Amino acid sequence: MTTTSLQRLADLVNAHAVIRGKVTLSSGREADYYVDMRRVTLHHEAAPLIGHLLLDRLEEAGMGVGEIDAVGGLTLGADPVVCAVQHAAASRGLDLDAFLVRKEAKGHGMKRQVEGPDIAGRRVVVLEDTSTTGGSALTAVAAAREAGATVMGVASVVDRDTGAREAVQRAELPYLWVLSAADLGLERQ
Repeated sequence: MTTTSLQRLADLVNAHAVIRGKVTLSSGREADYYVDMRRVTLHHEAAPLIGHLLLDRLEEAGMGVGEIDAVGGLTLGADPVVCAVQHAAASRGLDLDAFLVRKEAKGHGMKRQVEGPDIAGRRVVVLEDTSTTGGSALTAVAAAREAGATVMGVASVVDRDTGAREAVQRAELPYLWVLSAADLGLERQ
């Protein structure tokens, strides 16, 4: 990861995604700020940065392409992150599949919870846009395992430093992040 790219992503997150004020998070916790990552994961400049920075973090941790076969996560927050990492890998000439996890299996059609190429027997990393408690990531981990994948770890663009790291580590998985709450100048909550 280059310091310039990392700082630029932090600047974009602060400019576009950090909203100050009381908010109830998906975990049910209240916070004095909200990090609306879709404002940057779908941003023309930030999305490619996210893809390359996350791919770099995975490679640094020994979970690069070759060690893993696919990346995926719980829809909707993970969708653009997963695509950004897949596209970053493709731009480097690397083969990396993607998958998306529904909160529950569809009630019609193929009735799948995990969409995309089959991940049975494959090594995967679960991605998130931002992590609070780790609940979304662990839901995706359980679904990927149920689909037959070997989950190698969890990675998030922004870790709020509010328990996700510990929850994922309790599940005996490595946990990586690109930016922390401190990197964004946000107080711990």
